[in-house]
Amino acid sequence: MNMEAENVVSLANVSKTFRDFWLRPTVAAVDSLSLAVRRGEVFGLLGPNGSGKSTTIKMILGLLSPSVGEVRLFGLSPRSVAARRRLGYLPELSFLHPFLTAAETIGYYAGLCGLTRREASRRTRELLAMVGLESVAKRPVGEFSKGMARRVALASALVGRPELLVLDEPTSGLDPISTKEVKTLVKALAQGGMTVLTTSHLLADAEDICDRVMILNHGKAVAEGEVSSLGTSLEEFFLAKVGSVQDFALAPFLR
Repeated sequence: MNMEAENVVSLANVSKTFRDFWLRPTVAAVDSLSLAVRRGEVFGLLGPNGSGKSTTIKMILGLLSPSVGEVRLFGLSPRSVAARRRLGYLPELSFLHPFLTAAETIGYYAGLCGLTRREASRRTRELLAMVGLESVAKRPVGEFSKGMARRVALASALVGRPELLVLDEPTSGLDPISTKEVKTLVKALAQGGMTVLTTSHLLADAEDICDRVMILNHGKAVAEGEVSSLGTSLEEFFLAKVGSVQDFALAPFLR
């Protein structure tokens, strides 16, 4: 079996250095990072604030180019249309049009994905049922709670039936009930064969949904492993590798 073909995301010795107006290096956000996200797994990218998670995600999405190294998405450039057609993305902050209803919001993204009106209508109904918002389909999303709005945003990311779903802090700021609902949805998608790449500050959430995790610190990978074989809790594993909780929002969300 060609293992490279099984890797949905591949980074090979990738570095990203930001420069000032005079092109002088200011911040080495990512330093010689290599990782592979396998088809069908839930992969967690963890680390303190400023560890390079967001920069790494932006390079995977094709929003930033690496200074050194290569990023591949389905074996293609992340900026290629072919790769992006197979990608769904849920940003940490979802800015939804407050005057559109839940159904109109999802239908809007269906139109951007090139679905016909009939296909968009059918896909909207499917996704509203998936995220449990059928009964409020005609309510403006500006009236929704943060958890409900998050589910609309997740449904919108799934319109194009992506093979890879990238989630940036998917449960950030949600109450325990909404957090559980989002995690249940992610688990269901993974069980259906979707590949998921997620970042999180909430270690208990990552422990619940991830098959493998990589921990970043100061732009470098300091540890990687399967959650089921850590031999300890993810919290203890993280603290042992990072060695400090400085600038990391652990309490009160660890348990």
